[in-house]
Parts: sequence; structure tokens; C-alpha cells
Amino acid sequence: MFSRYRKTTEARAVKPVNAVPDSTTQPKPAATAAPKQPPRASDSKSKGAPAKAAPSDRAEQRKRRLNALKSDLHKRLLENLNLSALEHASEAELRSEINTIVAESLSEFDVVLNSEERATLNQDMFFEVMGLGPLEPLLQDDTVNDILVNGPKQVFIERAGKLELSDVTFRDERHLLRIIDKIVSAVGRRVDESNPYVDARLADGSRFNAMVPPVAVDGSLVSIRKFKKEKLSVNDLVRFGAFSPEMALYLEAAVATRLNVIVSGGTGSGKTTTLNALSSFIGNEERVLTIEDTAELQLQQIHVGRMESRPANMEGKGAVTQRDCLRNALRMRPDRIIVGETRGEEVIDMLQAMNTGHDGSMTTIHANSARDGISRLENMVAMAGIEMPLRAVRSQIGSAVHLIVQASRLQDGSRRMTSITEITGMEGDIITMQEIFRFERTGLEPDGTILGHFTGTGLRSHYADRFKRWGYDLPMSIYDEVRQGR
Repeated sequence: MFSRYRKTTEARAVKPVNAVPDSTTQPKPAATAAPKQPPRASDSKSKGAPAKAAPSDRAEQRKRRLNALKSDLHKRLLENLNLSALEHASEAELRSEINTIVAESLSEFDVVLNSEERATLNQDMFFEVMGLGPLEPLLQDDTVNDILVNGPKQVFIERAGKLELSDVTFRDERHLLRIIDKIVSAVGRRVDESNPYVDARLADGSRFNAMVPPVAVDGSLVSIRKFKKEKLSVNDLVRFGAFSPEMALYLEAAVATRLNVIVSGGTGSGKTTTLNALSSFIGNEERVLTIEDTAELQLQQIHVGRMESRPANMEGKGAVTQRDCLRNALRMRPDRIIVGETRGEEVIDMLQAMNTGHDGSMTTIHANSARDGISRLENMVAMAGIEMPLRAVRSQIGSAVHLIVQASRLQDGSRRMTSITEITGMEGDIITMQEIFRFERTGLEPDGTILGHFTGTGLRSHYADRFKRWGYDLPMSIYDEVRQGR
């Protein structure tokens, strides 16, 4: 027993609240219990056979009792463990100490578990003390992309683009709130009735968002976008079918020749993944500054400065917006500026940066198509409170943005780059553009898989001469229209 991890004065033992005898307990026989008389035949006829609980009911009752037992064991661990000393303990030592306390408590509570249940209980207690409780196994599962909590009894996960209900649950709303508070307090943020929503980042970089009652009506809502440990390259995305080799060749030339790129798409469409992959074409001799609400970008260059916005404190002061970061970034001699997502008044500073010597800058926006992306930029400029004629706004956008890459999450869960569109200038009051590549759907398989193929549109790139001057003489065949394929 690693006694140095115990508190010097152990707290009084906490008896289980719901210690109802069942298959998990061995109650001591009562000393004065009178022997039961066998039932008479007349009784059995009149009263009938006693009702037996269905297997599903017994399993549910056992699950509830185990959850109550976990709650009691968690209290016991918090009372006995010296949390400050645990900071210097190894995982093996900590697990051994937790297993010892759990074994002592089970013996004291007269609870008998089989080896599998005991191992699961020890693991759950370790996650409760040092991890994020029931969420920890999902965070360690590399096949899970998103974790969506709708109250304490409903946890959905996304695998391969498909949502499914998991068997993970919290004991109650207080248990869920405790895990939320553990996450946000680790990054110096808070969430309560006066501030019922919060954005945060987990230790591994995963994006975390939570809303608590009274805003969340049926229990706290939690969304976790898991951080990809591996950095997906363009070749990886081509292999996964996100876009074609010809599109990759074109995008390499576009980024390397410092075209300003906007990645457009809906929630969960792969915008940040695409932005990460495109950044691999930036040379190591360039200074890159990134600005995000929640740091997610995994740039692969050696000269990268990362900035993250910050919300206001409890007094309503100290907020640092993306626009504040962007304005300051312009004074830090960047070659390129990458904004994780442009969603508000920072759009005007981003457009001005693209127009004033920071070629090759990139950002993402929420939009369903390239034309919708232009409209969204116009709306964000208007929301920033800047009074400019519409023609002047469009002229600013037309000269600042060179390329819009549309990422989409299709109905079968696959993520594909469905369009690459160039901004070619202005004709009157209209921004002109031409689509260079697109994804064409050709059908649907019985299992719901979308059939289709990537193709050029047959139009020569507006920036072909620029590519050639920079040493990227792309063959005209990459723009050819493909009429067959999947």
C-alpha cells in the first residue's frame, strides 16, 4: 500500500446510500430470524406464484446499484487520497493505491464482485479521479470523432461520419456538471447559471463546448470535437477520397504561389482538416501567424506563432477577440496570416491583410457554396458596423480573395472537397468567379454510399500564368472534364 498518497487523517467511512441486498451483496443473516413455514397448497392457489423480475429489469437494478456504489467509492477516494501528492505519482502507483482503497471499501460494504466487474470498477474509479469520468474511454477511442452529450443519460458518438447512441451514461446531472467544471476550470474558465455556456480546450487539444441549465432544458449539453493526433497530409486526404490527385496538384501550386484561400463548408465538413493539409505547402522560410478561438490548427512549419482569443472574466473584463489578435498580428511581421474561422467583425481586418502584402493568407467560413461564401463575407462586413457601399465591399472581396475551396459532409457521412472556385474579378457590381474542379454525384448504393467522381470543368485556371512564373507549369490535362468514374 502506498500510504504516502493517503491523507494523514482518514475521513470517516461513507456507507453506501443504496446498499440494497441483491446479487452484488452478501447480507449477514439475522440472529432472531424465525424459520419460514412452507406455503400451504391453499395459499399457492389463492395467491398464485410470486412474480419474477424480468432479466432486463434485474440488469437495470444491478446497474443502478453499481452506479450508487461508484458514487460512494468516489467519495471515499476523495476523502482518503492526498491529491497534492498524486501530482508526483506514476500511473502505476496511482492505480495500485486506488485499487487498494476500492478493495478495502468493497470489503467494508460487504459487496462481492466478479473479477471482470472489479477490473471495470477500478478503471472507472481511476478515470473519475484522474480523468474525465465516463467520457474518458470515448476520448481514448481513436475511432470516435465527436462526443455529443444530451443530458446525463444520453451520450451520442460519431464514427465514420455516422451518429450512434453509446452505452455511456452519467449517474445524474450533478455528476455531469462536476465533469464539465473539471474541464473548464483546468483552462481558467467557468460555467454556471450566470454564464451558462463555455468554449474550452481539453489537454489533448480537443475542442469542448458546453451549455448548462437553465439554458439547457433537459440537462447539460456537451459537444467535444476530438483532436486528431496524426497530422493528415494531402496524400492522406487523396487516399481517403476527399479530393483527386489533380486537385491536389492544383492546390499545391495555389498555396505555394501565395494565393489567398478561403475554405468554406458547414459544421463538421472538414474545414480545419483541409486547412491543416493545405498549410503543408507553405515553405519553412516563411513566418506564419495563426489566430483561433480554440487552437486546433496543426501547422507543420518551424516558424509559427499561435494566438488564441480569450473571453471576459467574471467582472466582464479582459476579453481578447480574434479581431484584437488580428490587429496585433499585423505588427508582428507575418508573411502569412491564418485565421481558424472568420465569423464576425474580424473579417474586415482579414480582407485588408490579404490586400496589403500578406498574400497567401487563409481562413475558413461557414457557407454552403462559393457564391454563398461571398454573400457571407458581405454580411460579416455589414455586421462589423462599417458603412461602405456594397460595390466597395465587393471590390475589396474580389481583390483580396483568390480561391474558395468548398468542403462538404455528404449524407453517407463522407467528407469531400466538392468544389474549387476561382475569383476572377468584377463585372459591374458582380464578383465574377469560375469553377475549376467539382465532385459529380452519379448514384447511390443500397447501403447509402454515395457514388461519384472528381472532375475538372475544362476551364483553364485564371492564375495559370502566375503558376508558370513561380515554376509550377501545370499540364492542361488536369482541367479536363472526366465523364466516367466513381
